[in-house]
Amino acid sequence: MVDLHHSALLADLAVSAADRTRLNFHCSVFSALGSFSVFLSYSFWDKEDFYLFRLFCVTLASFSVLGFFIVSRMLRHSFQQMACPRKDETLMHKEISVGNSPSTQPEKPVTVRLYLKQLSRHRNFKWFVSMNLIQVFHCHFNNNFFPLFLEHLLSDNISASTGSILLGISYIAPHLNNMYFLTLCQRYGVYHVIRWLFMVKLGLSVVMVLAGADHIYLLCIFIASNRVFTEGTCKLLKLVISDLVDEDFVVNRRQQATSALLFGMVALLTKPGQTFAPLIGTWLLCVYTGYDIFEREPVKDSLVSVPDVVSGSGTPPLRLGCFYLLVFVPIACALLQLAAWSQFTLHGRKLQGIKTLRQSAQHGHLIDVKAI
Repeated sequence: MVDLHHSALLADLAVSAADRTRLNFHCSVFSALGSFSVFLSYSFWDKEDFYLFRLFCVTLASFSVLGFFIVSRMLRHSFQQMACPRKDETLMHKEISVGNSPSTQPEKPVTVRLYLKQLSRHRNFKWFVSMNLIQVFHCHFNNNFFPLFLEHLLSDNISASTGSILLGISYIAPHLNNMYFLTLCQRYGVYHVIRWLFMVKLGLSVVMVLAGADHIYLLCIFIASNRVFTEGTCKLLKLVISDLVDEDFVVNRRQQATSALLFGMVALLTKPGQTFAPLIGTWLLCVYTGYDIFEREPVKDSLVSVPDVVSGSGTPPLRLGCFYLLVFVPIACALLQLAAWSQFTLHGRKLQGIKTLRQSAQHGHLIDVKAI
């Protein structure tokens, strides 16, 4: 809930793409600083005695609550200082418009049924949700199976400390990488950067398929980059949802942007991706290799039995199954996302027109939807 309203603030605090990109950049900086707690926790971890680790967790949670409270009060105070002059200016424009116009029509209340009907006609929203559903699936697939890939693909070739470092880097690198992606967004636009990331994901996966599972260093780079690029794409999608808020505001002639509601609808409609990611991944692994993460005994009706040896190199079926799961899931996701993303039209001149109309509407001017 906190993350939802934090994302909605991005669409409310700024309208221009440059301001939103700058705000997202600062969020990535402080998110990366906060992620260093993952490395810091290792210095307090002791499987024989949890006292210091529990004390660290309580201290970190208390610091987070205190910081959230202080920053929220500061943000609210800053908003009130900015809102008071704008409120007086709005009242003055309203009095002038009332004096010059013979009658004014009050805004009709928007019911849930009407809002859902408006969203069902929102073409870009539907294509974005379709693409984001696959992205959420891929993100949570990586989160759930990342330790499994480390164990069965790399455990015989890297130490436990190296695996822990890779796991810690996977939490911090997306925030650092996002800073670079945001600079590209300022230059080329969010739409093109996300499209390039999908193509990079597809290209790296195809290269990994051709290279095979025996190239350990290439496999390490692919596992880390796959998670980093996927998480980085998820963070860029907040900018796209903010643009959809602008389009919804203009097309439906709203008096106030429904930022939190639109972010909530996106989260609700993409929730199945989070739910089905571990289920589908576990099922695919079980069907192909007979390995069930909930049972030690293999499934008898699987396509490949565990004692068998696949190919002449003697690669164990479980390791080969994890490798195929690692590379073919990104390929399938990238192809589906590129197909859906090609239908998304809120970019370029159309996006500039939407932002111009919303900015003019905030200053009291009339909206001409036909100009879009």
